[in-house]
Amino acid sequence: MPEPCRLYLVTPPTLAPQDFIPLLAEALDAGDVGAVQLRLKHVSDDEILHAVELLRPVAQARNVAFILNDRPDLAVRSGCDGAHVGADDMDVTRARKVLGELQLGVSCYDSRDAAMVAGELGADYVAYGAFFPSATKETDLRADPELLRWWSEMMELPVVAIGGITAENCRPLVEAGADFLAVVGAVWSHPGGPGAGVRAMNAAIAG
Repeated sequence: MPEPCRLYLVTPPTLAPQDFIPLLAEALDAGDVGAVQLRLKHVSDDEILHAVELLRPVAQARNVAFILNDRPDLAVRSGCDGAHVGADDMDVTRARKVLGELQLGVSCYDSRDAAMVAGELGADYVAYGAFFPSATKETDLRADPELLRWWSEMMELPVVAIGGITAENCRPLVEAGADFLAVVGAVWSHPGGPGAGVRAMNAAIAG
């Protein structure tokens, strides 16, 4: 029997790490979350390491994997559980070597070939998207849910769906075979707070 789909939280584009601690704790205490990815763009290494130092223990104390976006090198240095790379970041072969036994996730957008190559090169999971318009990351690319169905039927490697996913639109992605739904605004911008966002997403996933 396949594993149920789980939530994968990606942090907001900008955050104050100290202020974000209670928000992250609230989200993770509200229900099942499989992973948290710290995604900070256009900041220094020291700022990334400071954020990891404050936020990583919040996730790991709750047995939630803490993944660093873009920077496998800093993930290893700072005690993260893994790193996630995209097409413009470190290449998959080098990322795998840097991370050693830590988890490696790879963005594959809407490419079957890229996902298969990533799997062959040692990725622990692949990510497809964007599936819907997103306020977090501008892209004209729209992945088809059929990619998730194809991957889940052909491969055992977990697949993550990302991009504009909400409690209202996620059902086709769950039914197509997504192992994880990566969300940003659906949780952190939820009018009831991040805890309410997690509960709404998990209720929608459960269907």
